Amino acid sequence: MYALANIKSAKKRVLVNRKKAERNKSIKSAVKTSIRKVEAAIEAKDKEAASAALLNAISTIDKAASKGVYHKNTAARKVSRLSKAVNTLA
Repeated sequence: MYALANIKSAKKRVLVNRKKAERNKSIKSAVKTSIRKVEAAIEAKDKEAASAALLNAISTIDKAASKGVYHKNTAARKVSRLSKAVNTLA
């Protein structure tokens, strides 16, 4: 079950890291989904849907950054690119 972990603390680290990796994976997946929704609305040239999806995406990205899943600059870059794409619809 464990990769050569014989020491109690090492076994715990394996479990803790696995739990954190699952949590991060879930949060990253949610971010990607929200970004895809914005991009789909942009492709459909639906300004209102894109704006609504953008607000949701920004919220999701900011939450991920605050939890340490994404670096704050990475989050800012993602938000910036999405906002720029939505603003070009106008």
